[in-house]
Amino acid sequence: MQTYLVGGAVRDRLLGLEVKDRDWVVVGSNPKQMLDSGYKSVGKDFPVFLHPKSKEEYALARTERKTKAGYHGFEFDASGVTLEQDLGRRDLTINAIAEDADKNLIDPFDGQADIENRVLRHVSPLFAEDPVRILRICRFLARFHYLGFTIAEETIQLMRNMVTAGEVDALVPERVWQETHKTLGERNPEQFILALRECGALKILFPEIDRLFGVPQVKEYHPEVDTGVHIMMVMQQCCLLTDSTVTRFAALTHDLGKGITPADVLPHHYKHEETGVALVKDLCKRLKIPNEYRQLAEITCRYHTHVHRAFELKPKTLLKVLMSCDAYRKPERFKQFLQACKADSRGRTTFEDREYLQANFYQELFEATNAIPVKPIIEAGFTGEKVKEQLRLERLRVITKIKQRLKA
Repeated sequence: MQTYLVGGAVRDRLLGLEVKDRDWVVVGSNPKQMLDSGYKSVGKDFPVFLHPKSKEEYALARTERKTKAGYHGFEFDASGVTLEQDLGRRDLTINAIAEDADKNLIDPFDGQADIENRVLRHVSPLFAEDPVRILRICRFLARFHYLGFTIAEETIQLMRNMVTAGEVDALVPERVWQETHKTLGERNPEQFILALRECGALKILFPEIDRLFGVPQVKEYHPEVDTGVHIMMVMQQCCLLTDSTVTRFAALTHDLGKGITPADVLPHHYKHEETGVALVKDLCKRLKIPNEYRQLAEITCRYHTHVHRAFELKPKTLLKVLMSCDAYRKPERFKQFLQACKADSRGRTTFEDREYLQANFYQELFEATNAIPVKPIIEAGFTGEKVKEQLRLERLRVITKIKQRLKA
């Protein structure tokens, strides 16, 4: 029995990155021998075991054969499989490098060269048998783009062929969201979107986002003009502001309404905030996206321009935004909302470094009105709904006073 360190641990060490998880492949063994040696079986579809001491995963070397469409249609064989055969079934050359006990590298598909040249390249034509790999390679681009990685042209073409063959249509919503959610936590999630668009998968998986590209905006406010380009810039700015995947999703989807603006009113986008909310709901329902993400995305879509125009709005409208965003019950979410608005403001050509005092203003309004005590209102004899009304009037008074101070 021989064991080899494989996959991400080897790749990340060669890239000079921190190695977080280690996976092992076992050659020359079988399930009975693994169990007899104290390993615990944890694999449902193929033989994977936990080491009795380190609790790291050890998988028997295996090959796989596609039996039907989609990514569930595979049969696995772990009998007498060599290390090279196991590496040959992997997705990318940079993930198909093994390391033996003496730190010698086994690299039959030139993954080290692709690491050196910063290329994401498929190992073999078998890549085309699993549509999840399209999502994975786009996610790896989002992770490693800052290091200079690109996707090999022949791999992009293979991905296009997979899309044309209908492989992407077989992806279930849960898996699409799982990979998207992971991507939102990467350094450059906008690259995931761009790569999906380049191979043609974006219009199938995220049609609401795909149709934003090529849609013009008013140049005075959007020097970049193209709405799709704007969204990618917003994502970049959001990643500079926060690691929150919830906020990044809201930034990604805040302008979906611009994709269905009637052609005769372009480059204006009247009421795109309201029309976009329905698209956000449809997207989240289709991909079974958690409510936490949907709720912030809806709020951001509907009210982001209310924040941009904060200094123009009347006290009643300012309070309406605070109430509609449920700021008093969910203050942390309100902060996330303001961050997404700030990313939207900065995600424009030449606007990247400009101040965004509107977010500070809304935060000040929230803190001042949230500090108003309810007890004196009750002690004054108000009950039931009248307490809420008096609290609303007091909040309006505070907001009005702050606005007057700013004008002075």
